[in-house]
Amino acid sequence: MRVPRIYSSLPLSAHAKVALDERAVLYVSQVLRLKPGDQLYLFDGQGAEYQAVLEIVGKQGVEAQILGQITRHTESPLRITLGQGISRGERMDYALQKAVELGVSSIIPLFTEYSTVKLSLDRVARRLRHWQGVILSACEQCGRSYLPSIDNPQQLTVFLHTSYEGMKIVLDPENNQSLKALPPPLGGQLALLIGPEGGLSEAEIKQAQHAGFIGTRLGPRILRTETATVAALASVQLLWGDL
Repeated sequence: MRVPRIYSSLPLSAHAKVALDERAVLYVSQVLRLKPGDQLYLFDGQGAEYQAVLEIVGKQGVEAQILGQITRHTESPLRITLGQGISRGERMDYALQKAVELGVSSIIPLFTEYSTVKLSLDRVARRLRHWQGVILSACEQCGRSYLPSIDNPQQLTVFLHTSYEGMKIVLDPENNQSLKALPPPLGGQLALLIGPEGGLSEAEIKQAQHAGFIGTRLGPRILRTETATVAALASVQLLWGDL
């Protein structure tokens, strides 16, 4: 069986004992149904990862003995900031999950003109916690030891007025510019803007271009928002990253 990877919100160090947090306890005991003596990897989301063995698995909690630190080389040479138009439920989850797998560094959910998702302050907080869980689970699955950050949802205008180093790209199906015609991003830094269902409006694309974003398209077909996220990230990783 593949050795599971578990995120720990608690400090980790070689040869120490650690009691896992509530989320990890539920995952280890009820989802994976691991037992004392089973091996696992623990990572802190900031680049450190350790091999460990379970010592206690019970109703009172889960404890593990950390063995030694390990090194993984799973981070992309690109530093990608993804501005993702907020889409409905599973579509947004899918886009975030695949964005993590494809190496983004940070994610900013965006309210745009065609956004159909309306969130109150309370729903924003709940949705953000849910998205953080999606990102965390994706990191556990794909082998990344760094957790990409996700900001509070913001208006597109705020995103466009934020200063980003390197190249800035907005997906525009009406544009004839292709990604492969662009030069590599300076310093490997890249900001990528993708609209929600229905895409970005013509006015929003013009605003993005005025803010320095290069309009590009991903071929002749219209892609769903979650497909566009995967296709765009896979393309930039293939062109300039580690695919």
